[in-house]
Amino acid sequence: MAGWRWKWIVAAVCLVAAGCDKTAKRKPDATKGAVTGTVFCADTGKPARFATVTLTPVPREGVKPDNPEPLRAEATSVTGLNGEFRIEAVAPGQYYAFATLDGYLDPLRGIDFQRLQTLASDRDRAQDAIEQWKEQLAEVTVQVRRVSNATLQLHRGAEIGGTVSFDDGSPAIGMRFQLSRKAAKNGWTGVGTSIFGGWNLDSVSDSHGRFSIGNLPPGEYRVCALLPEESEDSAPAVCLGNTLRRKNAATVKVNAGEIAKDAEIVIPLIGLHTIAGSVGAGADSHAPGKVTVHLLYADDREEARKTITLEDGSFSFSYVAEDKYILQVSDAKDKTENGSAADSGDTSGKAATGEATRRYAPKEIPLLVQGDIEDINVNLVEMPKE
Repeated sequence: MAGWRWKWIVAAVCLVAAGCDKTAKRKPDATKGAVTGTVFCADTGKPARFATVTLTPVPREGVKPDNPEPLRAEATSVTGLNGEFRIEAVAPGQYYAFATLDGYLDPLRGIDFQRLQTLASDRDRAQDAIEQWKEQLAEVTVQVRRVSNATLQLHRGAEIGGTVSFDDGSPAIGMRFQLSRKAAKNGWTGVGTSIFGGWNLDSVSDSHGRFSIGNLPPGEYRVCALLPEESEDSAPAVCLGNTLRRKNAATVKVNAGEIAKDAEIVIPLIGLHTIAGSVGAGADSHAPGKVTVHLLYADDREEARKTITLEDGSFSFSYVAEDKYILQVSDAKDKTENGSAADSGDTSGKAATGEATRRYAPKEIPLLVQGDIEDINVNLVEMPKE
């Protein structure tokens, strides 16, 4: 399922950077059609200037899409000072058109990507994304040598803002944020999507510790500040209500277009520790290939953090709160040049290279964190060959 998500991320980069071919200005094509129209801001009734307009194909029954990412951009354009746009050289067919502009609803923050991951096929995911975003879509029929017209409206997004500080009163500058929205059946879904393994949201606290997260649909949200780390997965979170556990976080409810300004997060300066160690595998305790290390809360196995080991097998977590945890190591494997493809059950045609994959059983270690722990050694045992 990672493929469709990766293609969606690439499409998002294209839209933001306006650097992909489908965002470039097109010349008229006699074998294709064109789409023109105007984008308005629903809250002001004024033209939406410099908004990005996207055409996405309507999924067809029994036809497997070439590029299955949700709401994939077949073509895009940017509106002018009058809110008008024109897209040339559009292949005949059925499309949905939608527009995005800072301050207004954005599918990257409104679509439940976790829900999409539960669906079995590319078409189901594409159709579900359309269903989630249907109120923002206008259907357009494109015909050869014809100009189709679409009138689009942008609806003001909700916004959550506030301050993040340390418990000595100084502002927490440059903090990133993690947002989750209450979903169906009392679950929670993450908001945003990461670009090239980066951060789901681009919001950062300013020099006074102030932050603002916009373009949101109405709903109930959890807001967490992330201390500086290499990635969102490994970054410690301090959530609204000044708790380090997401499940205990206070929530913010916002209506359509509403601005909530009073979210305050305070980061503690004491009681945070470093956990570090190394992962070894086999009788020689060599460092296996990159391994995922999870830090779970012991009481309910909620994931606190996760990281990937370095080449020498080492790992570390900074700013870990005092609590009982489980350190879980999983997905450990490496290559051996001494084995054969036949020995490993590999039918991928690698017998000529003599490569085989050794897999190691996952392991869990209980941890009571009351101070720094920097000498954890996790030794993994090879799994029996099937």
